[in-house]
Amino acid sequence: MPERTIDFGKYGAQGIKGYEAVARQLDALADFIASPVTTRRGLMARLHYLTRTPHARAAAYDAGLTVTDRTLKAWLEGTRNPTRQNLARIEAAYRTVRRHNVARYLLARLNRTGRGTRVEIHPLNQSGVRPSYQRVVEFRTLNIRHWEAIIDAWSTGDDRALDDAWIEQIVDLGSQWGQYEYVTNIGFAA
Repeated sequence: MPERTIDFGKYGAQGIKGYEAVARQLDALADFIASPVTTRRGLMARLHYLTRTPHARAAAYDAGLTVTDRTLKAWLEGTRNPTRQNLARIEAAYRTVRRHNVARYLLARLNRTGRGTRVEIHPLNQSGVRPSYQRVVEFRTLNIRHWEAIIDAWSTGDDRALDDAWIEQIVDLGSQWGQYEYVTNIGFAA
């Protein structure tokens, strides 16, 4: 059984870790607000999302948005604008709360009552690798039936746990799973 890649890109291969591609796809499925936080519309949408209920306010506070109610009210009314650091905190809190809120829904959709979801794995890019060093890697598909560990790690933002959960799933590819630790893209839909 192959071990994890230690010196990726040594011969010119390009790609990203598989768990990063999975996180990117899950973020796309989470359907975040499209307007950037730096625009008035994007800021208001995020603030309304984070403050519409007491539960949402508590979750935003836990996620790092620790401003006073007075400051929050001034931002919502438009009399004051958040600093660059506060904009970053608002964005981080919004993404954390949104991931937590959609995690259960995504888990149900991806597990599909035990049927799982088909995942397309696009191999790493070897166009910069000399032919004598190139591997034979091809497009692969994999049906993942248990998304619990992946969704849990993604919703909490734990990259190490997400990497471990992803590796645990691609081991099902057999002895070639090490070739798919780094990929160009991973696709699935919920």
